[in-house]
Amino acid sequence: MDVTVIWAAIIALGVFMYVVLDGFDLGIGIVFPFFPEEHERDLMMDTVAPVWDGNETWLVLGGAALFAVFPVVYATVLSALYLPLVFMLACLIFRGVSFEIRAKANRTKHLWDLAFIGGSTGAAFFQGIALGAFLQGIPVADGRFTGAPFGWLTPFSLLAGLGLVVTYALLGSCWLVAKTEGDLQRRLHRLVWPLTMVLLGFIALVSVWTPLQDANIASRWFDARLFWRLAPVPLLVLACAYWMHRAVRARHHNTPFIAAIGLVALGYLGLLVSLWPYAIPQSLTLWEAAAPRSSQMFTLVGTAVILPVILAYTTMGYWVFRGKVRHGDTHHYH
Repeated sequence: MDVTVIWAAIIALGVFMYVVLDGFDLGIGIVFPFFPEEHERDLMMDTVAPVWDGNETWLVLGGAALFAVFPVVYATVLSALYLPLVFMLACLIFRGVSFEIRAKANRTKHLWDLAFIGGSTGAAFFQGIALGAFLQGIPVADGRFTGAPFGWLTPFSLLAGLGLVVTYALLGSCWLVAKTEGDLQRRLHRLVWPLTMVLLGFIALVSVWTPLQDANIASRWFDARLFWRLAPVPLLVLACAYWMHRAVRARHHNTPFIAAIGLVALGYLGLLVSLWPYAIPQSLTLWEAAAPRSSQMFTLVGTAVILPVILAYTTMGYWVFRGKVRHGDTHHYH
């Protein structure tokens, strides 16, 4: 049993769960400007009011697991991406405060709307920048970051930041389609397909740019054995996009959200393939960056208890608050 690979899979699961769950509630803030009516914004926030803070559990899980099992990666990534991560956390704080205060505010409600929009969009953008900088590689020597303070600010990282904003906006729109009805839902349906097309454009750009900027990733992608295994992925992306188009035209309620998750999952699969077997691209493999096996086993026992609990209460939260959210529902914080 290779416990290092098990831990890599747990962290990958945590990151994916965070991207999907916190992604759609960040996406609601990103699409807020398209819906200026106050009662519509109230309804949109009500759809995630019971679950938004629980969604961020997965971010905490991923960070804690990285610190415990891959401490070199934790220290190096924090050093290399300190500014974008701090900006991301500041945006998450603004968004969280706006959730708590907006429902109680009267004269300043528009300011908290701006905080919600800016916090959501900024958090998504800086997460994407951090991802793009990570994919480009972080220079490491003797277990320490040796790059420049602003090495994370590159055209590729900016592209990744914008791409993640669009991804979250699509997830948020599809979630709202599933949770609303009437005129608001019809306008959300009209927003989903243009966002899907923009996302497909970003996927194509990143798919071309990634192997061009990194010869090692290019050789891995076009290796004969792996190439034929990856060949279905672009076809599956197109199939998900077609499924989305059909669902939007037929005004389905839940199918667009499932199709959006499919697009995210396929993009995430390509990301994992690009990274394997590195913990830090082109610098440290998973096994070079891992903590001692005894430490990994000790923390794995705790995770075997905690992870099912997190999955259980996350599932229960969504089950309890399932169904449509309508005007007059009391999901607001009071």
